[in-house]
Amino acid sequence: MRAMSQLANGDRIHLVDQKKRQYALTLKAGETYQFSGQKIAHDALIGRPDGSIVTLSGGKRMMALKPTFGDYVLKMPRGAQVLYPKDLAIIPMWADVYPGARVFEAGTGSGALTMALLRAVGPEGLVVTYELREDFARTAQTNIARVMNPLNLRTVRRSAYEGIELLDDGIPFDRVVLDLPEPWQVIPHAVNALRSGGIYLSFVPTIPQVMQTVEALERTTVFGMIETFETLLRTWSVQGRSVRPDHRMVAHSGFLTVARKVEPGLFRSIAGREVSSDGDQGVISEDAEEEQSE
Repeated sequence: MRAMSQLANGDRIHLVDQKKRQYALTLKAGETYQFSGQKIAHDALIGRPDGSIVTLSGGKRMMALKPTFGDYVLKMPRGAQVLYPKDLAIIPMWADVYPGARVFEAGTGSGALTMALLRAVGPEGLVVTYELREDFARTAQTNIARVMNPLNLRTVRRSAYEGIELLDDGIPFDRVVLDLPEPWQVIPHAVNALRSGGIYLSFVPTIPQVMQTVEALERTTVFGMIETFETLLRTWSVQGRSVRPDHRMVAHSGFLTVARKVEPGLFRSIAGREVSSDGDQGVISEDAEEEQSE
């Protein structure tokens, strides 16, 4: 039977109040946490079961929890703007990042996407991440070290706009994942760094950036099956028979563009739309897909 998870010295934990607001702290023996004029000794938290209710000096009750990955990235120190959990969840799926994959990422930013990729590739995979800014790289290193100690992470201080270098073994990457303002500058480098059949994915906040990215992908002639989309997350309030969408939602945060590196010749671009080389549009309705699969 698995032992009960307990809060330990050095753990990053969250204290959660009755309104579900979360407050992050790192447990250190002998120290005291201050909150709105109330306090609680870290020693009173160390050794308690994960999910325990604790009482501060003024009587305020809070729950002590080890944060989920999604909660952690929203509360961790930031250098660059972090991606929302809704995007961090969908990126490894659409990039098809699998255990054992070799992934190139740029830029590292605050480390949230780096951690999501590390969790997806597992201990047998590898993530190589480029970050030019030293302050961002330091913040990311601290954030990653608080929750994992990956031996399969290679951090490089350079700009991906200048190129992507393969490792000493010369093996190309299975996936290229970009969170950069101008991913179209990296696409010519991705052509040589990505294996055939590999997947390219980039995240940008605006449509003009998407347009330049897609145009750059099409110009290479080796990227096909190009798709762009966004994800919207809407939570619901469920209180007995009172059921309604919440008044606030995490709507637009950015656009994801995904493409496969393939042998050229099957697809060509006409008026910005991908069509087959025989002139048929490369967009099939859901009903048509169902008919073809039967």
